[in-house]
Amino acid sequence: MSLITCENLTLGYEGKAILSGLNFSVNSGDYLCIVGENGSGKSTLMKTLLHLQSPMSGSIILGDDLKINEIGYLPQQTALQRDFPASVDEIVMSGFLGRMGLRPFYNKAEKKEAHELMEKTRITDLADRCYRQLSGGQQQRVLLTRALCATRKILLLDEPVSGLDPVATADMYQIINELNKEDRVTIIMISHDIGEVATYASHVLHIGQKVFFGTKEEYLGTYALGELDCNEVSQYEIAKMTVEEKRKMVSRICQDVYDSKMTDESVEKYLFLCDSKSKEVCYA
Repeated sequence: MSLITCENLTLGYEGKAILSGLNFSVNSGDYLCIVGENGSGKSTLMKTLLHLQSPMSGSIILGDDLKINEIGYLPQQTALQRDFPASVDEIVMSGFLGRMGLRPFYNKAEKKEAHELMEKTRITDLADRCYRQLSGGQQQRVLLTRALCATRKILLLDEPVSGLDPVATADMYQIINELNKEDRVTIIMISHDIGEVATYASHVLHIGQKVFFGTKEEYLGTYALGELDCNEVSQYEIAKMTVEEKRKMVSRICQDVYDSKMTDESVEKYLFLCDSKSKEVCYA
């Protein structure tokens, strides 16, 4: 059953629409990645799903008894937030505040749940540490645990690995994947990493001049056929292409050259195609 359904959604701010006619749904257990160009409306969509701002038109329907305070949210951090002077335990426990009503203290069940979640995100040894003294990767795992305290149903993650080193990035993706596969937590994540989308996502929402919503397999197939911007195609997808699909890709890149739109990324894709054990592709 759908947890969130968006129908004919138009998003924008200050009376200016940046995205219109958006339709998609997220079912329980899905891992949806939202991708697209900068400024295409990804973060605006995230805020709208959280009811932090209203859509200009259209509707967002919550299903399966999902309530707005049962949506966990991991936003992008500001410099001020990274320097917050509180313990890890205090920050994690604050995730329960939306569920406590007028109750002033955490109960035993909430403390036990927080400890279990800290084990799951591998931060139990950090419980007494000051948040501001942690590395970027450790801070993100703390905030992810806090978001889990708010819900065990669905998480909205706004570029959760932004600014992290490769090791911390891999750890974060692994934890998120375990939450989805083992605990059946539904994930909606903004990402610029097409390679990770290909690895973990079940569904993809691409926002830009062209809008796409469907399964990961359909999305990668659409890319391979050259129906979306070829500059965004990763080497992971190129390696899976047939000779005919690579011909189409080269044709798109060559058209960019003709139209004077050749970018450094296009050059890299072209060189990779020429060196991908099918050199005849580029000269056929």
